Amino acid sequence: MKRFLPLLLFFHVSLSVKHTLTYFLTTSTGQKTLPEFVGVATLDGVNVGFCDGINRTEIRSDWMEEVKEKHPELITWHIQTCVETHNFNEKHLKNIHQFFDQTEGVHTLQELVGCEFDDQTDLYTGFDFYGYDGAGFVSLDPKRMTWTYTERAEPYKHQWDPDEAQLRSSRDIIRTICPKWLKVYLLYGKKSLQRKVPPSVSVLQKSPSSPISCFATGFYPNRADMFWRRDGEQTHEDVDHGEILPNPDGTFQMRVHLDLSSVTAQDWSRYECVFRGSGAESDIVTRLDQAVIRSNEVPPSSLVLAVVIGAVVLLLTVGIAGIFMWRRRRQAAAY
Repeated sequence: MKRFLPLLLFFHVSLSVKHTLTYFLTTSTGQKTLPEFVGVATLDGVNVGFCDGINRTEIRSDWMEEVKEKHPELITWHIQTCVETHNFNEKHLKNIHQFFDQTEGVHTLQELVGCEFDDQTDLYTGFDFYGYDGAGFVSLDPKRMTWTYTERAEPYKHQWDPDEAQLRSSRDIIRTICPKWLKVYLLYGKKSLQRKVPPSVSVLQKSPSSPISCFATGFYPNRADMFWRRDGEQTHEDVDHGEILPNPDGTFQMRVHLDLSSVTAQDWSRYECVFRGSGAESDIVTRLDQAVIRSNEVPPSSLVLAVVIGAVVLLLTVGIAGIFMWRRRRQAAAY
């Protein structure tokens, strides 16, 4: 079956050396409250496009309206391929169910596919990872153009390998289609991509006995660091760093937790939170003081939004996190 990249390509890029265009595709069975297929497009971590494989699509960047006007054939093509990929992955998921005798319950087949552009070397590299039920399953070796399998997927390789059409399609996506449209969107989104927005930084605590969180939101681009200092020196003791996550408006958020359960109130003034990089011209330093702490027992809606579309966040986040971890391990092993 001929298969193409399944999303409306709506992208939002940061001014980093490398720009990554990624598609998160989730096909599920046994879910009564969520769509059977969901596709989310991101560029450098920003959620910029959505389709459900049936009729619904969403544009998530203002500058994409110009692309839609000047390249209507592109939009039409991606709507069609979203439907085609829904059908393709649904068939594959059912085959995996039957092979492993797992026809009952909730199961998901997720794909993380895309390409990365290095604007210093002008080189593109592609990737295509599949996960089953939230764990790594099959991945494409972009140099050899062959599939590699996790131990869990090894018994299924004889079912997957013979599908030459799928291999050709993945090759076309990562070598031709993804780089082509990435160039287009980098061109149209240039003005938006060059902006710099500093964060709003808050100190939050759910309850008097909970860890204290330094929370930064609304910043762009997504190249930033945040940490706690004690007596002017960065401290790693009792500190937990969160991931940089996208906001629905195209900006980013991050947080870093500090457990002060063993620190006396008199010593709180020795600590300060530091946000560094991204849209901030200089470090943003927030000294720890009881007066600046806000309660987040009912967290702002922005704290629970990542690469989401409504209730789909629960389905996407668990599985994609597993695939991302698997991808990072594979990349680390390659060096």
